[in-house]
Amino acid sequence: MSLETYENNDLNEGLFRIIPRAEHSISRRNISSGAVRVLYRLHEAGYRACLVGGAVRDLLLGGNPKDFDVATDATPEQVRALFRNCRLIGRRFRLAHVLFGREIVEVATFRGSEDDGSGDRHLVDGRLVRDNVYGTIEEDALRRDFTINALYYDIADFSVLDAVGGMADLERRVLRLIGDPDLRYREDPVRMLRAARIAAKLDFTIAPETAAPFAKLAPLLAEAPPARLFDECMKLFMSGYGLASFRALEQHGLLQYVFPATARSIAEAKAPHVRQLIEEMLASTDARVRADKPVTPAFLLAALLWEPVRQAAEALVVAGTEHTAAWQDAADRVLREQSRHVALPRRFTLGAEEIWALQPRFAQNTRKRALRLLAHPRFRAAYDFLLLRAGESPQLAALGHWWTIAQELGADEFAAQLATMPELAAAEAEAAPRKRARRRRRKPQTAAPSGSGQA
Repeated sequence: MSLETYENNDLNEGLFRIIPRAEHSISRRNISSGAVRVLYRLHEAGYRACLVGGAVRDLLLGGNPKDFDVATDATPEQVRALFRNCRLIGRRFRLAHVLFGREIVEVATFRGSEDDGSGDRHLVDGRLVRDNVYGTIEEDALRRDFTINALYYDIADFSVLDAVGGMADLERRVLRLIGDPDLRYREDPVRMLRAARIAAKLDFTIAPETAAPFAKLAPLLAEAPPARLFDECMKLFMSGYGLASFRALEQHGLLQYVFPATARSIAEAKAPHVRQLIEEMLASTDARVRADKPVTPAFLLAALLWEPVRQAAEALVVAGTEHTAAWQDAADRVLREQSRHVALPRRFTLGAEEIWALQPRFAQNTRKRALRLLAHPRFRAAYDFLLLRAGESPQLAALGHWWTIAQELGADEFAAQLATMPELAAAEAEAAPRKRARRRRRKPQTAAPSGSGQA
């Protein structure tokens, strides 16, 4: 289908452009068996059933989506009546989840534009906190966020339906919000982060009118639930395109509203190693995700918040606070501030603190301490973090190289080589946190699995 076909495709409510099967690239072979079963059962029961959203978008772009969402005119209760393996979830949006082993097919009822009193729509200061008003497929298309996410694959005739110019934007590689950007971002400020994430993932350009309100409306992110922002940050940074997402957040002035301390430390940094550490961490995470290796938010937090914690600790030391207490206080302050913006589960903040606390132990060259460090459950993550810090000084780079080689040695040879360990300058040794005081370790914590790398 040519681009010109869609040149004048404005938001025509009730008027879908139909792209027949012969003119698009989606094949049922590329759709999960669970999603196909859901589509056919709904269709055979007399309901409208369409694949929608990111799966349609990615299939048209030649990708291999992992998640498949279905939109239908059946209510959640009617969907549950058709599938024994179904559960209903959600308050903000009532959804049906149909389970096929480990696969979950999400089924949503077409959203309506007007509430006649029979539905459940609730706004607070312009924010949409509940939206369970059902309507037609045309209304549903206009309720979606971006044009490229409002394309429907209709199981009835295998056509693609486009009411908002999504096909044209796919060809242009442009991300465009549906409707008035100011209103749509006020309804849900997290859409700004979604715009940055999707554009980064697809290497699309955000349309000027879609990006224009960011400067004015980004502060509204402070009103979004921190737990929801944590989920969005995991998608931003741990889905295989974290580096591109990070740069998109910076480019559009959004980073300061999700990781303010990180944004400040980058802006204030006098050396390139601050940005280098974060970008190398994200590039490494992306590579591990693509290789299907484990990653952990603890490592992400350790890198994003390392410089803010170090700056705060050094300021406390200068003010007269004892070194260990300064690091403990700085870590607590930075993590507490960050949690006001993005919820941080304790199991991940504990992991980040442990990675920080292990850093000075890499410079300890006694046999007993070095061997204990090698056996530590967080050794691999802490070692990877040490390598990230190599840009801070030649001494740290040499120390990281020594530990890289040392891991290949037998126990006796390792012990013999301890005398050759590079020495850190006093200032470098003081630039890392020591172990937490014993009183902070009285309550046992279960460490996250380590394995290798960031796990």
